[in-house]
Amino acid sequence: MSLSKLDQISNRINLDQPRYDQSTYSGRAKHFFDTTNPINLFCSTDELNKSKDIITRYRNGENFSDLSEDQLWRWKTIYDSAHHVETGQRQVLIGRMSAQVPMNMLITGCMLTFYKTTPQVIFWQWFNQSFNAVVNYTNRSGDSPLSVKQMGTSYAMACGGALGTALGLKSLCKNVSPIFARFVPFASVAAANMVNIPFVRKNELVDGIQLLDKDGNKVGQSQVAAKRAISQVVLSRIGMAAPGMIITPLIMDRLEKKGILKRMPWISAPLQVFLAGLFLTFSTPACCALFPQNSSIDLSELEPELQEKIKKLNLKENTFYYNKGL
Repeated sequence: MSLSKLDQISNRINLDQPRYDQSTYSGRAKHFFDTTNPINLFCSTDELNKSKDIITRYRNGENFSDLSEDQLWRWKTIYDSAHHVETGQRQVLIGRMSAQVPMNMLITGCMLTFYKTTPQVIFWQWFNQSFNAVVNYTNRSGDSPLSVKQMGTSYAMACGGALGTALGLKSLCKNVSPIFARFVPFASVAAANMVNIPFVRKNELVDGIQLLDKDGNKVGQSQVAAKRAISQVVLSRIGMAAPGMIITPLIMDRLEKKGILKRMPWISAPLQVFLAGLFLTFSTPACCALFPQNSSIDLSELEPELQEKIKKLNLKENTFYYNKGL
């Protein structure tokens, strides 16, 4: 069906909502497969400019009789892959969601390969947290952006948490099976996420996160919802890294015991980068989709004072919604 026919029956597409049903896991997974698709990184400047022009004009009510519904959504995907969701500004290349898989496959593969010496551990943990800082800055809130001080402190704490965990566990692994040393990078990444994300979003923990009713009306700020949202994001981030950083070491340990890595030492880094990329291609969208972007919370689970405030609004619903973030 062309857009002109859709317009004739007053059924314009709402581009402010995802294409797929976000109340189901499969719908959320499809959405994030589109969002994190690395192919979008190869879109030219002309394509990005055209996507912004088409999406802006369509949102302003213009019709495009030469575009199908699928084509419009494709332009929307290209637009979303390179522009900030709130400000519409062009994002730095490596900070885009479509860069997550290729960048993380390189970093993960190298962390898993170069873990035996202290300088190697320090460099790749620092490199990983520097990349995370770029991603956090690129995707910062448009309404309440992080200050330079907040970003700097978050960066320092994440680096400290990752390095402390990596070097501490590395020293403990000297007298145990070599396979345990291969899991140190994953433990470091998990520790950094548990430190970095809550600190970046500490304002939400203090002031609460915005709660909405089913019609999108603001009903209050909830610290309980903020804690749940941040916990969901931390679990998702750790889940993204887990398959590649747990299964890959097991594969490499097996190859080492068979003598393959000794006969072909050059294969270690490229093989681990490839395996990390293979796992991340699926684990990134799969774990982004674990929890709905607009998650729900029951009235009875909120802090008592907020429950009383909401009850005074005489609403006929007991379920409210919050944006969990990414």
